[in-house]
Amino acid sequence: MVAEFFAGVALLGRGIGLYARSPRLVILGIIPALISGVLFIAAFATLIYFVADLAELFTWFADGWSDGLRDAVQFLAAIAILGLGGLVGVLTFTAVTLLIGDPFYEKISGRIEERFGGVPGEVEVPWWRSLRRSLWDSIRLIALSLAIGIPLFFLGLLPFIGQTVIPVIGALIGGWFLALELVGVAFSRRGLRLPDRRRILGANRPLALGFGVSVFCCFLIPLGAVLIMPAAVAGGTLLARKVLGLPIDAPVPAAAPPRAAIDNR
Repeated sequence: MVAEFFAGVALLGRGIGLYARSPRLVILGIIPALISGVLFIAAFATLIYFVADLAELFTWFADGWSDGLRDAVQFLAAIAILGLGGLVGVLTFTAVTLLIGDPFYEKISGRIEERFGGVPGEVEVPWWRSLRRSLWDSIRLIALSLAIGIPLFFLGLLPFIGQTVIPVIGALIGGWFLALELVGVAFSRRGLRLPDRRRILGANRPLALGFGVSVFCCFLIPLGAVLIMPAAVAGGTLLARKVLGLPIDAPVPAAAPPRAAIDNR
């Protein structure tokens, strides 16, 4: 399991390498990520600005406590709110960016597929139908992530556990959802939907978690989501190919035929 986890981490590294070596892919991938990045940075800055008011609102039960204890509870609440905002932001950033950049990321994923042998039995889906399915699948993933994220928010209010154990659980959950999102382009190309992603990645959970958690951690770095997102799509394509039993190593060129012998005269 540990080896599979780190194999998943390595897939992100390979995705970064493949993406960085192609200037065209860099240009294609950075545009939608920049648009989403500006929107989400503005949203998170707004959350930071109002976090003290929100912490006071959510800790109404501590109004009658001593100043020191009340301030400590409000501080923990502020950390939990920012943590929940970061978790939801990371998950929704991926969904929104994939929707904005669907044609761009489809191109990146397609280039990766071609490099490693193409897509056997590719399903041609009209762009409008593909966009509708991607939107619906993204909404379902976001709703599920919120359903899990809200209990984590309240658990984050617990002293010590909320600042140690809960962030690790959040990274694992966030990584799982990111893996589900980032294989979406490659799976859709094969006519596979969200339930198929859950089933197939579930059978390869350590590998999927290694990839997803590494992406999650990169997204927490300032501007990391903008810079890593296109490479994460490339890595997600490699992950999809691997769990579907397709090669992820470049084919070895066939050896040149031997030259005909020259008759001695």
